[in-house]
Amino acid sequence: MKILNKISQVAAVVFGLGALVMFFLPFVDVFSKGELAGSYIAAQWAFGSKVEFLGEGVKLAVSAKVLFTLILTAFAAVLSAVGLFVNKKGIRYTVSAVSLFTAIYALVCMTALEVTRFVDVRPIAPVSGVHYTLFAIIMVVVMFLFAAFAITNLFVDDYIEAKANGGKTIAQRVIHFLRDYKSEIKKIVWPNYKEVIKNTGIVLIMCAVVGALIWAVDFGLGKLIELILNSVK
Repeated sequence: MKILNKISQVAAVVFGLGALVMFFLPFVDVFSKGELAGSYIAAQWAFGSKVEFLGEGVKLAVSAKVLFTLILTAFAAVLSAVGLFVNKKGIRYTVSAVSLFTAIYALVCMTALEVTRFVDVRPIAPVSGVHYTLFAIIMVVVMFLFAAFAITNLFVDDYIEAKANGGKTIAQRVIHFLRDYKSEIKKIVWPNYKEVIKNTGIVLIMCAVVGALIWAVDFGLGKLIELILNSVK
């Protein structure tokens, strides 16, 4: 298990850094009048770099979604590398959560949204088409592999620690929590039909009474202020 733990940890670092490298490979192909006008890397969209488009220098607009994805990927990759030298469970939890969230976020942005909603092509024109490159698809795959190895490392390391200390693993703690939750649910006493009607009627009557009191106070204060203002005049 220790060998599997080390392999998963190293693999997580490799794929984390690999996902970060993918931001510096061709990410989007931009077409003008049906012909390829330029291929741009994700980092250029993230930071709004200056590029050449149709023979002219153009500054790309900063695409917030790409920048957000890049920041999360860099954070998880660096933290994963730190985990090789700092044995902290909090680091493994953070890397697993952030890497998985980033992979899902990138997948949703690239599949559920149009390309132009992930990268902002407004500063460059005329544009007839925008398409993701093969490297963009590989980037998402690498992100999911990064998350998979990070989560594997978390569970394997937790199993080794639980076995050494005689404690419970993450899975066992989750199962224990669900069983306690199920037993607490069984203790709930649900009201019958008559009680529901009665309690609903009480709530509606109290709402009406409180509403009437608020209206009366508001109306009275309004009239009082009106009288004061008229007397001053």
